[in-house]
Parts: sequence; structure tokens; C-alpha cells
Amino acid sequence: MTASTTESGRSIPPDVVLSAVADEHRRAVLRSLNQTDGNVLEVDALVDRVAERVRNGEPPDDEHRRRVYIALHHVHLPKLEACGMILHDTETKQVRSATGELGQRLLSVVEPYEHASDFVR
Repeated sequence: MTASTTESGRSIPPDVVLSAVADEHRRAVLRSLNQTDGNVLEVDALVDRVAERVRNGEPPDDEHRRRVYIALHHVHLPKLEACGMILHDTETKQVRSATGELGQRLLSVVEPYEHASDFVR
């Protein structure tokens, strides 16, 4: 496997890419951003979408939304930004996808395995 490139032209080593999409919250972030006009969302809207996705479409309660916000803020958004897959503007509180075609290909490759009920961790 060779290094992949974000839409900004930044090369991402395969281990970094695989680590970035290894977590369901980070995949939910990328999917949510890819399904919006302009591939950008405000953090609050992103939290709602991610919280709903990781609960398989169930509306999240306030406690779950709070936990997702904390996890995104401290873990998932920084990891995705560090590898160049998103841009997070803390002043405007917006998150933008920077993966372009790479992000869509990654998500399509991982998707068949996400809901495998007989997968053992």
C-alpha cells in the first residue's frame, strides 16, 4: 500500500489513514461531512449527526451528545486534523472535510464490514 493524498496535496502514510478510519466516531465524522453541501458543518451539528450515527439512527439524549462532543473535541477531531483529513476552525466552530476522493473511497471500502454482526473484537 502506498501513501494517499488529501485534496490539499498532503501525503498521508497508510498506517495513519487506516488508524484514522479505525474508529466509528471518526468514520461518522467523515461520512457526515461528505453528505453535506460544501463538506462543512458547524461543530454542534456535527455532534448531533455523529451521536445519531453511532446509535444507529436513534435520537441521542443530552448525556450521549455531551459524551460525543467531548470525544470529538479531545480525540477524534484532533486526530483527523493532524493527518490532514479535516480542517477544524475553532474560531468559526466549523469542520470541513479535506479528504476529497480519498475519504469517499476509504468509507466505501470499510462500509461492508461495519455492520458485520458476527465480527469478534
